Amino acid sequence: MVSIADLPELSGFPAAEEIIDAAQVGAGLDRLAAKLQPHITDNDCILLGVLTGGLFPLFRVAERLAGDFRIDFCHASRYLGETTGGELQWRAAPRLDLHDATVIVIDDIFDAGTTLSVVARYCEQQGAAETHTAVLFIKDCARAADVQPPDYDAGITVPDRYVFGCGMDFRERWRHLSSVYALREDG
Repeated sequence: MVSIADLPELSGFPAAEEIIDAAQVGAGLDRLAAKLQPHITDNDCILLGVLTGGLFPLFRVAERLAGDFRIDFCHASRYLGETTGGELQWRAAPRLDLHDATVIVIDDIFDAGTTLSVVARYCEQQGAAETHTAVLFIKDCARAADVQPPDYDAGITVPDRYVFGCGMDFRERWRHLSSVYALREDG
């Protein structure tokens, strides 16, 4: 196991600093699961992770939930390995029938809001009884006035910098880290 102190020494690790540690992420996941639990208890629920970044919060939240629910994924991305978002591209639609289900769309971070709104709208078009959105992190940045915030979040805000870890990548790497890192502004 690699310790956090060893990360800067690893080949290819970017000039970055830890801004949210694993304990803070775990506490946020606990908060998010508590907010989602009533939907699991009361409905035929599907947790729908948005690949690739949404895998981390999808499974970390799922392991904290009690009851019967289904898990699925879709693949929609604006980044595709880049450090700035572009046009949203659909790679894969959900496999499960969403009709009459309560769908909770789970993603890693809310920044511009594009991905969540497009995926939620797709679920509604497929006949979901209810569609909710949930994210692990909220980026502290300016947004258009008409951007719909997620229905649920973990109560963790990240600065308006390029961040990675906990599902978020830096050039398709470092998603697996249990802490969040931000690229250094000085380098």
